[in-house]
Amino acid sequence: FPSVTSSGSAGRTYSEDMRGDFSSTNSFRLGLDASWELDLFGGVKRSIEAADANIEVTEESYRDALVSLLAEVALNYIEVRSYQAQLQVAESNLQSQEETYDITNWRYQAGLTTELDVENASKNLEQTRAQVPSLKSSLEQAKNRIAVLLGSGPGAVDSELEEYKPVPVAPDEIALGIPADLLRRRPDLRKAERELAAQTAKIGVAEAERYPRITLSGNIGLSALSLGDLLDTDSLGTGASSGISWPVYDAGRIMKNIGIQYAAQEQKLIAYKAAILTALEDVENAMTSYTHDLARRESLVKASDAARMAAETSRAQYLSGLIDFQSVLEAESTLLTYQNNVVQSDAQII
Repeated sequence: FPSVTSSGSAGRTYSEDMRGDFSSTNSFRLGLDASWELDLFGGVKRSIEAADANIEVTEESYRDALVSLLAEVALNYIEVRSYQAQLQVAESNLQSQEETYDITNWRYQAGLTTELDVENASKNLEQTRAQVPSLKSSLEQAKNRIAVLLGSGPGAVDSELEEYKPVPVAPDEIALGIPADLLRRRPDLRKAERELAAQTAKIGVAEAERYPRITLSGNIGLSALSLGDLLDTDSLGTGASSGISWPVYDAGRIMKNIGIQYAAQEQKLIAYKAAILTALEDVENAMTSYTHDLARRESLVKASDAARMAAETSRAQYLSGLIDFQSVLEAESTLLTYQNNVVQSDAQII
Protein backbone atom coordinates (compact mmCIF):
# COMPACT_ATOMS: atom_id res chain seq x y z
CA PHE A 1 0.00 0.00 0.00
CA PRO A 2 1.04 3.64 -0.37
CA SER A 3 2.91 5.29 2.48
CA VAL A 4 1.45 8.61 3.65
CA THR A 5 3.02 10.94 6.21
CA SER A 6 1.87 14.29 7.57
CA SER A 7 4.04 17.18 8.63
CA GLY A 8 3.66 20.64 10.04
CA SER A 9 5.96 23.45 11.02
CA ALA A 10 5.90 26.97 12.42
CA GLY A 11 8.83 29.33 12.68
CA ARG A 12 9.95 32.91 13.09
CA THR A 13 13.09 34.41 11.53
CA TYR A 14 14.81 37.52 12.87
CA SER A 15 17.05 39.73 10.72
CA GLU A 16 19.00 43.03 11.05
CA ASP A 17 19.54 45.49 8.19
CA MET A 18 22.46 47.82 7.50
CA ARG A 19 20.99 50.52 9.74
CA GLY A 20 20.64 48.19 12.69
CA ASP A 21 16.89 47.84 12.46
CA PHE A 22 15.43 44.45 13.42
CA SER A 23 12.60 42.70 11.65
CA SER A 24 10.95 39.29 11.90
CA THR A 25 9.20 36.98 9.48
CA ASN A 26 6.77 34.21 10.36
CA SER A 27 6.23 31.02 8.36
CA PHE A 28 3.66 28.25 8.71
CA ARG A 29 3.27 25.01 6.82
CA LEU A 30 1.00 21.94 6.81
CA GLY A 31 1.41 19.09 4.34
CA LEU A 32 0.92 15.46 3.35
CA ASP A 33 3.55 13.39 1.54
CA ALA A 34 2.73 10.10 -0.17
CA SER A 35 4.89 7.48 -1.87
CA TRP A 36 4.14 4.15 -3.53
CA GLU A 37 6.34 1.55 -5.16
CA LEU A 38 4.71 -0.21 -8.09
CA ASP A 39 5.19 -3.94 -7.55
CA LEU A 40 5.46 -4.74 -11.26
CA PHE A 41 7.75 -7.74 -10.81
CA GLY A 42 6.30 -9.21 -7.61
CA GLY A 43 9.15 -8.53 -5.21
CA VAL A 44 6.93 -6.95 -2.56
CA LYS A 45 4.25 -9.62 -2.97
CA ARG A 46 6.80 -12.40 -2.56
CA SER A 47 8.27 -10.75 0.55
CA ILE A 48 4.77 -10.68 2.05
CA GLU A 49 4.37 -14.39 1.24
CA ALA A 50 7.69 -15.12 2.95
CA ALA A 51 6.65 -13.14 6.03
CA ASP A 52 3.26 -14.92 6.20
CA ALA A 53 4.97 -18.30 5.89
CA ASN A 54 7.39 -17.40 8.70
CA ILE A 55 4.41 -16.52 10.92
CA GLU A 56 2.95 -19.96 10.16
CA VAL A 57 6.31 -21.54 11.02
CA THR A 58 6.11 -19.90 14.45
CA GLU A 59 2.50 -21.07 14.90
CA GLU A 60 3.45 -24.65 14.03
CA SER A 61 6.40 -24.47 16.43
CA TYR A 62 3.91 -23.50 19.14
CA ARG A 63 1.62 -26.40 18.20
CA ASP A 64 4.60 -28.78 18.17
CA ALA A 65 5.55 -27.67 21.68
CA LEU A 66 1.92 -28.05 22.77
CA VAL A 67 1.76 -31.61 21.41
CA SER A 68 4.97 -32.46 23.27
CA LEU A 69 3.59 -30.96 26.48
CA LEU A 70 0.30 -32.85 26.22
CA ALA A 71 2.19 -36.06 25.45
CA GLU A 72 4.32 -35.60 28.58
CA VAL A 73 1.21 -35.05 30.69
CA ALA A 74 -0.42 -38.18 29.22
CA LEU A 75 2.70 -40.32 29.71
CA ASN A 76 3.04 -39.26 33.33
CA TYR A 77 -0.66 -39.89 33.92
CA ILE A 78 -0.22 -43.42 32.57
CA GLU A 79 2.79 -43.83 34.88
CA VAL A 80 0.65 -42.77 37.84
CA ARG A 81 -2.00 -45.39 37.02
CA SER A 82 0.70 -47.97 36.31
CA TYR A 83 2.39 -47.43 39.69
CA GLN A 84 -1.01 -47.57 41.41
CA ALA A 85 -1.77 -50.86 39.66
CA GLN A 86 1.63 -52.26 40.62
CA LEU A 87 1.00 -51.22 44.23
CA GLN A 88 -2.29 -53.10 44.15
CA VAL A 89 -0.49 -56.16 42.76
CA ALA A 90 2.14 -55.91 45.49
CA GLU A 91 -0.48 -55.48 48.23
CA SER A 92 -2.49 -58.43 46.90
CA ASN A 93 0.60 -60.63 46.83
CA LEU A 94 1.58 -59.44 50.29
CA GLN A 95 -1.72 -60.68 51.62
CA SER A 96 -1.25 -64.09 49.95
CA GLN A 97 2.34 -64.35 51.10
CA GLU A 98 1.38 -63.44 54.66
CA GLU A 99 -1.10 -66.30 54.57
CA THR A 100 1.64 -68.57 53.24
CA TYR A 101 3.96 -67.43 56.02
CA ASP A 102 1.28 -68.14 58.64
CA ILE A 103 0.67 -71.62 57.17
CA THR A 104 4.41 -72.37 57.15
CA ASN A 105 4.84 -71.13 60.69
CA TRP A 106 1.88 -73.25 61.84
CA ARG A 107 3.33 -76.34 60.15
CA TYR A 108 6.70 -75.64 61.78
CA GLN A 109 5.07 -75.33 65.21
CA ALA A 110 3.33 -78.64 64.53
CA GLY A 111 6.63 -80.25 63.58
CA LEU A 112 5.53 -80.88 59.99
CA THR A 113 8.29 -78.79 58.37
CA THR A 114 11.65 -77.25 59.11
CA GLU A 115 12.62 -73.75 60.18
CA LEU A 116 14.16 -73.26 56.72
CA ASP A 117 10.69 -73.12 55.16
CA VAL A 118 9.67 -70.44 57.66
CA GLU A 119 12.75 -68.35 56.83
CA ASN A 120 12.15 -68.73 53.09
CA ALA A 121 8.53 -67.65 53.51
CA SER A 122 9.67 -64.64 55.54
CA LYS A 123 12.27 -63.77 52.91
CA ASN A 124 9.69 -63.96 50.12
CA LEU A 125 7.27 -61.78 52.10
CA GLU A 126 9.79 -59.08 52.94
CA GLN A 127 11.15 -59.05 49.41
CA THR A 128 7.67 -58.20 48.12
CA ARG A 129 7.11 -55.67 50.92
CA ALA A 130 10.37 -53.90 49.95
CA GLN A 131 8.89 -53.05 46.56
CA VAL A 132 6.12 -50.91 48.10
CA PRO A 133 8.23 -47.87 49.24
CA SER A 134 9.95 -47.67 45.86
CA LEU A 135 6.61 -47.79 44.01
CA LYS A 136 5.13 -45.13 46.30
CA SER A 137 8.13 -42.86 45.71
CA SER A 138 7.84 -43.24 41.92
CA LEU A 139 4.09 -42.61 42.16
CA GLU A 140 4.60 -39.32 44.02
CA GLN A 141 7.27 -38.21 41.55
CA ALA A 142 4.92 -38.86 38.61
CA LYS A 143 2.16 -36.84 40.32
CA ASN A 144 4.53 -33.95 40.99
CA ARG A 145 5.71 -34.04 37.39
CA ILE A 146 2.12 -33.72 36.14
CA ALA A 147 1.53 -30.75 38.45
CA VAL A 148 4.64 -28.95 37.17
CA LEU A 149 3.74 -29.68 33.53
CA LEU A 150 0.32 -28.09 34.18
CA GLY A 151 1.97 -24.98 35.60
CA SER A 152 1.30 -25.72 39.28
CA GLY A 153 3.43 -26.58 42.27
CA PRO A 154 4.24 -30.14 43.37
CA GLY A 155 1.29 -31.75 45.11
CA ALA A 156 -1.34 -29.68 43.29
CA VAL A 157 -2.99 -32.71 41.65
CA ASP A 158 -2.59 -35.21 44.49
CA SER A 159 -6.25 -34.99 45.52
CA GLU A 160 -7.45 -35.62 41.94
CA LEU A 161 -5.17 -38.64 41.52
CA GLU A 162 -5.54 -40.04 45.02
CA GLU A 163 -8.17 -42.61 44.04
CA TYR A 164 -6.62 -45.70 42.47
CA LYS A 165 -7.82 -46.25 38.91
CA PRO A 166 -6.68 -48.80 36.31
CA VAL A 167 -4.37 -48.01 33.43
CA PRO A 168 -6.47 -46.73 30.47
CA VAL A 169 -7.28 -49.54 28.06
CA ALA A 170 -6.16 -49.09 24.46
CA PRO A 171 -8.65 -49.92 21.69
CA ASP A 172 -8.13 -53.14 19.76
CA GLU A 173 -8.20 -51.22 16.46
CA ILE A 174 -7.15 -47.70 15.48
CA ALA A 175 -8.67 -45.79 12.54
CA LEU A 176 -5.73 -44.29 10.65
CA GLY A 177 -7.57 -42.69 7.73
CA ILE A 178 -5.72 -41.51 4.63
CA PRO A 179 -1.92 -41.65 5.16
CA ALA A 180 -1.41 -38.12 3.77
CA ASP A 181 -3.98 -36.70 6.21
CA LEU A 182 -2.35 -38.62 9.04
CA LEU A 183 1.02 -37.05 8.26
CA ARG A 184 -0.44 -33.54 7.98
CA ARG A 185 -1.71 -33.81 11.55
CA ARG A 186 1.89 -33.56 12.69
CA PRO A 187 2.89 -29.94 13.43
CA ASP A 188 6.58 -30.71 12.86
CA LEU A 189 5.76 -31.65 9.25
CA ARG A 190 3.62 -28.56 8.73
CA LYS A 191 6.44 -26.47 10.18
CA ALA A 192 8.97 -27.95 7.72
CA GLU A 193 6.52 -27.36 4.87
CA ARG A 194 6.04 -23.69 5.82
CA GLU A 195 9.81 -23.20 6.11
CA LEU A 196 10.13 -24.49 2.55
CA ALA A 197 7.36 -22.13 1.41
CA ALA A 198 9.03 -19.14 3.08
CA GLN A 199 12.37 -19.89 1.47
CA THR A 200 10.74 -20.38 -1.95
CA ALA A 201 9.15 -16.94 -1.66
CA LYS A 202 12.55 -15.43 -0.84
CA ILE A 203 13.75 -16.58 -4.27
CA GLY A 204 11.09 -14.34 -5.82
CA VAL A 205 12.27 -11.42 -3.70
CA ALA A 206 15.85 -11.95 -4.86
CA GLU A 207 14.77 -12.35 -8.51
CA ALA A 208 12.84 -9.05 -8.39
CA GLU A 209 16.06 -7.15 -7.65
CA ARG A 210 17.15 -7.81 -11.25
CA TYR A 211 14.38 -5.57 -12.62
CA PRO A 212 13.58 -1.86 -12.37
CA ARG A 213 11.93 -0.36 -9.30
CA ILE A 214 9.38 2.31 -10.08
CA THR A 215 8.09 4.66 -7.40
CA LEU A 216 5.42 7.35 -7.42
CA SER A 217 5.41 10.20 -4.93
CA GLY A 218 3.36 13.28 -4.34
CA ASN A 219 2.72 16.00 -1.81
CA ILE A 220 0.12 18.56 -0.97
CA GLY A 221 0.62 21.36 1.49
CA LEU A 222 -0.36 24.76 2.80
CA SER A 223 2.22 27.45 3.48
CA ALA A 224 1.79 31.06 4.54
CA LEU A 225 3.54 33.87 6.37
CA SER A 226 0.73 34.24 8.89
CA LEU A 227 -1.44 31.72 10.68
CA GLY A 228 -4.61 33.44 9.44
CA ASP A 229 -3.61 33.02 5.79
CA LEU A 230 -2.66 29.34 6.21
CA LEU A 231 -6.12 28.07 5.23
CA ASP A 232 -6.41 30.41 2.27
CA THR A 233 -6.62 28.65 -1.09
CA ASP A 234 -3.74 30.79 -2.35
CA SER A 235 -1.43 29.05 0.11
CA LEU A 236 -2.12 25.60 -1.35
CA GLY A 237 0.72 23.87 -3.15
CA THR A 238 0.96 20.39 -4.71
CA GLY A 239 3.61 18.32 -6.39
CA ALA A 240 4.02 14.89 -7.96
CA SER A 241 6.95 12.92 -9.24
CA SER A 242 7.96 9.46 -10.30
CA GLY A 243 11.25 7.67 -10.16
CA ILE A 244 12.91 4.56 -11.55
CA SER A 245 16.01 2.76 -10.43
CA TRP A 246 17.64 -0.18 -12.14
CA PRO A 247 20.93 -1.75 -11.10
CA VAL A 248 23.40 -1.52 -13.94
CA TYR A 249 26.47 -3.04 -12.30
CA ASP A 250 26.85 -4.63 -8.87
CA ALA A 251 29.72 -7.07 -9.41
CA GLY A 252 27.33 -10.03 -9.53
CA ARG A 253 25.83 -9.43 -6.08
CA ILE A 254 22.21 -9.96 -7.20
CA MET A 255 22.94 -13.15 -9.14
CA LYS A 256 25.01 -14.55 -6.28
CA ASN A 257 22.18 -13.79 -3.86
CA ILE A 258 19.71 -15.59 -6.15
CA GLY A 259 22.02 -18.60 -6.16
CA ILE A 260 22.21 -18.50 -2.36
CA GLN A 261 18.41 -18.45 -2.07
CA TYR A 262 18.08 -21.41 -4.45
CA ALA A 263 20.66 -23.35 -2.41
CA ALA A 264 18.79 -22.52 0.80
CA GLN A 265 15.56 -23.70 -0.83
CA GLU A 266 17.23 -27.01 -1.73
CA GLN A 267 18.34 -27.33 1.89
CA LYS A 268 14.77 -26.74 3.15
CA LEU A 269 13.44 -29.24 0.60
CA ILE A 270 15.84 -31.92 1.80
CA ALA A 271 14.85 -31.18 5.41
CA TYR A 272 11.16 -31.44 4.46
CA LYS A 273 11.68 -34.79 2.73
CA ALA A 274 13.67 -36.04 5.72
CA ALA A 275 10.84 -34.97 8.06
CA ILE A 276 8.32 -36.89 5.93
CA LEU A 277 10.47 -40.03 5.96
CA THR A 278 10.97 -39.76 9.71
CA ALA A 279 7.22 -39.33 10.21
CA LEU A 280 6.48 -42.37 8.04
CA GLU A 281 9.02 -44.39 10.00
CA ASP A 282 7.51 -43.26 13.33
CA VAL A 283 3.98 -44.17 12.25
CA GLU A 284 5.00 -47.55 10.83
CA ASN A 285 7.09 -48.42 13.89
CA ALA A 286 4.30 -47.35 16.24
CA MET A 287 1.70 -49.46 14.44
CA THR A 288 4.01 -52.47 14.32
CA SER A 289 4.81 -52.14 18.03
CA TYR A 290 1.12 -51.67 18.83
CA THR A 291 0.13 -54.85 17.01
CA HIS A 292 2.86 -56.95 18.62
CA ASP A 293 2.29 -55.42 22.07
CA LEU A 294 -1.39 -56.41 21.92
CA ALA A 295 -0.39 -59.99 21.14
CA ARG A 296 2.22 -59.93 23.92
CA ARG A 297 -0.33 -58.63 26.43
CA GLU A 298 -2.78 -61.37 25.52
CA SER A 299 -0.13 -63.99 26.24
CA LEU A 300 0.89 -62.26 29.48
CA VAL A 301 -2.71 -62.21 30.71
CA LYS A 302 -3.03 -65.94 30.06
CA ALA A 303 0.30 -66.57 31.76
CA SER A 304 -0.75 -64.44 34.74
CA ASP A 305 -4.02 -66.35 35.10
CA ALA A 306 -2.14 -69.63 34.92
CA ALA A 307 0.42 -68.40 37.48
CA ARG A 308 -2.38 -67.41 39.87
CA MET A 309 -3.95 -70.85 39.58
CA ALA A 310 -0.53 -72.46 40.05
CA ALA A 311 0.12 -70.39 43.18
CA GLU A 312 -3.23 -71.33 44.70
CA THR A 313 -2.77 -75.00 43.82
CA SER A 314 0.79 -75.17 45.15
CA ARG A 315 -0.29 -73.56 48.44
CA ALA A 316 -3.10 -76.10 48.83
CA GLN A 317 -0.80 -79.01 47.95
CA TYR A 318 1.85 -77.79 50.38
CA LEU A 319 -0.75 -77.55 53.11
CA SER A 320 -1.64 -81.15 52.36
CA GLY A 321 2.03 -82.17 52.45
CA LEU A 322 2.11 -83.23 48.79
CA ILE A 323 4.93 -80.90 47.65
CA ASP A 324 7.85 -79.10 49.25
CA PHE A 325 7.89 -75.40 50.10
CA GLN A 326 10.28 -74.47 47.28
CA SER A 327 7.50 -75.05 44.75
CA VAL A 328 5.28 -72.60 46.64
CA LEU A 329 7.99 -69.94 46.64
CA GLU A 330 8.57 -70.32 42.91
CA ALA A 331 4.83 -70.16 42.16
CA GLU A 332 4.31 -67.00 44.24
CA SER A 333 7.38 -65.30 42.76
CA THR A 334 6.25 -66.18 39.24
CA LEU A 335 2.76 -64.83 39.94
CA LEU A 336 4.12 -61.47 41.13
CA THR A 337 6.36 -61.20 38.08
CA TYR A 338 3.61 -61.93 35.56
CA GLN A 339 1.09 -59.63 37.22
CA ASN A 340 3.60 -56.78 37.11
CA ASN A 341 4.36 -57.60 33.48
CA VAL A 342 0.67 -57.29 32.59
CA VAL A 343 0.44 -53.86 34.25
CA GLN A 344 3.59 -52.65 32.48
CA SER A 345 2.31 -54.03 29.18
CA ASP A 346 -0.94 -52.06 29.59
CA ALA A 347 1.05 -48.88 30.18
CA GLN A 348 3.30 -49.53 27.19
CA ILE A 349 0.37 -50.16 24.81
CA ILE A 350 -1.59 -47.03 25.66
